[in-house]
Amino acid sequence: MNTDNTIQQTIKDVPGRKNFGMQHPVVTPQPCIIIATYDENRNPDAMIAGWAGQCGYDRITVNLGRHKTTENIRLNKAFTVSFATVENVAESDYFGIVSGNDVPDKVKRVGFSVTPSPNVEAPIINEYKLTLECRAVEINEEGNGGAQVVGQVVNWSADESILDAEGKIDLALLKPITYDASYRIYRAVGDSVGQAWGSGKKFQ
Repeated sequence: MNTDNTIQQTIKDVPGRKNFGMQHPVVTPQPCIIIATYDENRNPDAMIAGWAGQCGYDRITVNLGRHKTTENIRLNKAFTVSFATVENVAESDYFGIVSGNDVPDKVKRVGFSVTPSPNVEAPIINEYKLTLECRAVEINEEGNGGAQVVGQVVNWSADESILDAEGKIDLALLKPITYDASYRIYRAVGDSVGQAWGSGKKFQ
């Protein structure tokens, strides 16, 4: 019995809107994170991923398919997460085009270099200016060879070029990108449009 088809047959349209059902739901924007790992020969690998998010004060979660990255996380129980930016769109996209199984030197191929993390068994890609060092504390296996991975952030570091005068991360300086799943394009994070825990006070 195909459960998805059964559910789809019972879904009713929302009046006054274009309805898409269950087909390729768009959750947007999606982060463009770069997951870096070491393989069995301590060769650095990297992939771009969008299905990720923060799930606790010091926890992040990523959903991965059958990838070299997934194998490496199972092996070392560690990975780093960096953020693709406007200045490295092409390099970051390349990390999603080719597999580390086929191109084991793909980090070097784009001209990037790595520094071993001092805290986990994973590489830090120097050209990305904001990086989280993570221990894999949960690896929930999925039937397709992929896994849902929960990482504990044990340290995060930033290049001083993206810090403001108070030493805070300034996204206007970092210029991260997001993935627009509807158009399959990358978009830059835009301007500030309001103050968190402030803009809504007009309704109090």
